[in-house]
Amino acid sequence: MTTTLPPAHGDETAPADDDASGVRPAPGTATAQGDPSAVGQPAAGPAVVSPPAPVGATASLPPAPPEDDAAVGQPVPDDPARHLRTPVFRTLVVGWTLANVADSLLTLLMAVWVADLTGSAALGGVTFALLGLPALASPFLGYLADRVSRRRMLVVAYVVGALGLVPLFWVTEPGQVWVIFASTLVYSAVAYVTGACQSGLLKDLLPDEALGHANGRLSMIDQVFRVALPVVGAAVYALAGVVPLVAVAIGGFVGAAIVLGFVRVVESRFEDSTGESYLAATTAGFRHLFGTQPLGGMTWNAVIVFASVGLVNAVVFAVLDGLGLPAAWLGPLTVLQGVAGFVAGAVTPRLMLRYGRPRVYALGVLAVGVSLVPFAFQWVIPAVAAQALLGFGVTAAVIAWVTERQVVTPDRLQGRVAAAGHLVNNLPGTLVTALGAGLLAFVDYRLLVLVNVVVVVGAGLAALRLRRADAPASEA
Repeated sequence: MTTTLPPAHGDETAPADDDASGVRPAPGTATAQGDPSAVGQPAAGPAVVSPPAPVGATASLPPAPPEDDAAVGQPVPDDPARHLRTPVFRTLVVGWTLANVADSLLTLLMAVWVADLTGSAALGGVTFALLGLPALASPFLGYLADRVSRRRMLVVAYVVGALGLVPLFWVTEPGQVWVIFASTLVYSAVAYVTGACQSGLLKDLLPDEALGHANGRLSMIDQVFRVALPVVGAAVYALAGVVPLVAVAIGGFVGAAIVLGFVRVVESRFEDSTGESYLAATTAGFRHLFGTQPLGGMTWNAVIVFASVGLVNAVVFAVLDGLGLPAAWLGPLTVLQGVAGFVAGAVTPRLMLRYGRPRVYALGVLAVGVSLVPFAFQWVIPAVAAQALLGFGVTAAVIAWVTERQVVTPDRLQGRVAAAGHLVNNLPGTLVTALGAGLLAFVDYRLLVLVNVVVVVGAGLAALRLRRADAPASEA
């Protein structure tokens, strides 16, 4: 698994003030939210019954009562999604959508192109490895995103991403494969920059109760591209080669850079922690991610779940063979998952408002575990139908986990925590996928699936016990 306004002062050098001057509070304040008066939107306060102030006005909204067990399940007096109906957020979504097209379109086709150009499947596999290599730099990228203007960092990253693809126009023979490898590294790194910066920009722009709706909206866009881009990309590649796709990706990066260049967001200001070493500052995101409750409990749980999903990826073709389905069915099944994920992006924010983020995360994980059961018993129709439950459960769990992470993380720790989250999200699954592929030569895939079901369902049941250790000012 993405807006025309007053002059920019959205970087780390902006003057700080604690009043209504338009600059966000100092980092580390638990209730920091984007200043509405600086971006021409209604005041971003907690949900209340009274209507929002007119555009350009400053409204004074009473603070939301602390969240407690009694509050869960009560009717929501106002719609937090109203904070998404602003020019700034809509323009950010346009920029991230263009970037999403650019950094997703070539992800698989780079490896396919290398394999076709060289006739070597092994070199195609090397290309896949290169796509994941920039993950090792994500802690540094998160550290950088917490020290500079995230908006400007994204603009620079998208310009560099576009320039990094230009040499591909001149690749015509196997001896030039090193050019594709170099472009692949730059291309893949852009996605990690987006991940490091996006969370903080959302936190600066939106109040906490609107973050879940923003994550749901962006997830819906991701799912649309997940369904459409592989089909469109494969068709264009088969008919016209890779050049038109490279041109579209460059255009997406350039368009995203232009759009974000015109966005004016008041960004939180970075402050050094006295006496903190570079290593301590860089790894602060991991400490916060695993040490803050209930986020820490959700994260440890997610490590187990993401690793288990990696095991499913390792045996997917064996599962299809056991079901009597050709490997070509993987595409339609993935589309079904994407459609269900789109639905999850639409309804999960409401579920979080009603039941709380930890509970929605747990229910999503349980849905994933249940959806895997038909794979072990060769039940064809239930297995196909379960793909919808799998897509819904994974998307709902990820949205709940990401929203919890954003809400409980201070503004200028957002980049490092988001970067740590990306490693948690990807590394365990990658390692277990490799392990599962090796085990498949000695162990019946049905046994591996059953082990996976037990682990994921157990993780979901354990997650049901997670409760908020403290009550933030608002529920996402």
